[in-house]
Amino acid sequence: MESYQRTIKQPITLEGVGLHTGVNTTMTFKPAPPNHGIRFRRVDLPGQPELPAIVDYVVEVARGTTIQLGEAKVYTVEHVLAALVGLQIDNILIELNNIEPPICDGSAKPFVDILLKAEIEQQNTLRDFLEIDQTIRYVDEKNGVDIVALPTDDYRLTVMIDYQNPALGSQHTGLFNMEKEFIDEFSSARTFCFLHEVEHLFELGLIRGGNLNNAIVIVDRDLPHEDIVRITKKLGIGEAVVIDKGGIVNNRQLHYKNEPARHKLLDLMGDLALIGAPLKAQILAARPGHASNVEFAKKVRKQFLQEKLVRKYQQDKKGGTVFDVLALQRILPHRFPFLLVDKIIEFKLDEKIVGLKNVSVNEWFFEGHFPGRPVMPGVLIIEAMAQAGGVLLLNGLENPDGKLAMFTSINNAKFRKPVVPGDTLIMEVTMQVRRARIAQMNAKAFVDGSLVAEADLSAAIVDRNEVAGGTNEKKSS
Repeated sequence: MESYQRTIKQPITLEGVGLHTGVNTTMTFKPAPPNHGIRFRRVDLPGQPELPAIVDYVVEVARGTTIQLGEAKVYTVEHVLAALVGLQIDNILIELNNIEPPICDGSAKPFVDILLKAEIEQQNTLRDFLEIDQTIRYVDEKNGVDIVALPTDDYRLTVMIDYQNPALGSQHTGLFNMEKEFIDEFSSARTFCFLHEVEHLFELGLIRGGNLNNAIVIVDRDLPHEDIVRITKKLGIGEAVVIDKGGIVNNRQLHYKNEPARHKLLDLMGDLALIGAPLKAQILAARPGHASNVEFAKKVRKQFLQEKLVRKYQQDKKGGTVFDVLALQRILPHRFPFLLVDKIIEFKLDEKIVGLKNVSVNEWFFEGHFPGRPVMPGVLIIEAMAQAGGVLLLNGLENPDGKLAMFTSINNAKFRKPVVPGDTLIMEVTMQVRRARIAQMNAKAFVDGSLVAEADLSAAIVDRNEVAGGTNEKKSS
């Protein structure tokens, strides 16, 4: 069934105090065109810079997810993003006149309510789903975190939390139908913390806007009366405080028995929105937090960018082939007789690539190298590995059509065995260092599983118009 992108019909505004910074913020949601994605705009800064809601821009994960691009910084984006995911809104511009969205009641429900009031509008462009087709897993053994994405045809999340604390215990929850369950069962789950954490968070410069109206404070241990008075004063609690170990400050009623677990699921939804695409996956998460959510989102986003690249250049799906020779001609500038890769059979974005070259007796270089004893020149084996490395430089963030990789050095080159007609040359290239315009790679070539050549390659990535026509310099991607 086809699914179309969505936005809102009209602008709508919300005001309030930020949880961690305590600043007063006016936030306006505005409609956006197809393929715009979710963007924040800081209207209080010169030039009103925009900041895409993408995991690449996460800079802090202390009790909330903060993103930054240049001077534009936005704290605690996860609840706003969870509301957008839950309502399946793909394109929206969020204007802020300060650094942090309002915390409201500590849940996503106020954002859901105001977005529904603005009305959701279907657009005429299909949604570009990231469909998980193989297991993706993130494990943090030190903190007992395990997050897994499994293939499925919709979006489901299951969360288990266990703080090994008798005041909270072990809880779990699951969301299996976004349209039927999100608004009523999850959007109103509020953020929480333990009473003993309050002073430490305050000393870290956090929860400046926190109070009992926007967070659940769980009493997890007995405290002397003077400690209770000091802590609750920092929380801004003026009314009488009723505390019972294992209970809630002021005995506030929970919306759900497992409200903390449901809020952790809400946080996970918001953080995974930073992948930048709607998911079709079953997400299983044990003891998730913002730090682990973000690391997992980075892994999944890398797969999303890789799939977009493959779809862009490889028009026909072929078993055992990532890029065929026609796709390679769309990626690389090389042509006969100097295209020395026949296909790519493995590709891991920014990590590793495996290319294949069938060495035929009809190769042009065998006529002179050597008559009566054809051997593939070592320099061309290096060139073949370099061309495979040029494909590895694709990262999904820039259009490579206007780029060239000028190889700046070839080090530690070794030739182990001759390559002759009839051989199938397998080139494995792994990324060692990748910066904006510089890359260092290790390359190996094999025939029938035996190493025949290897080298360390360095390349500078330049615009094609920077390279003068007719240059004798080698262009290897």
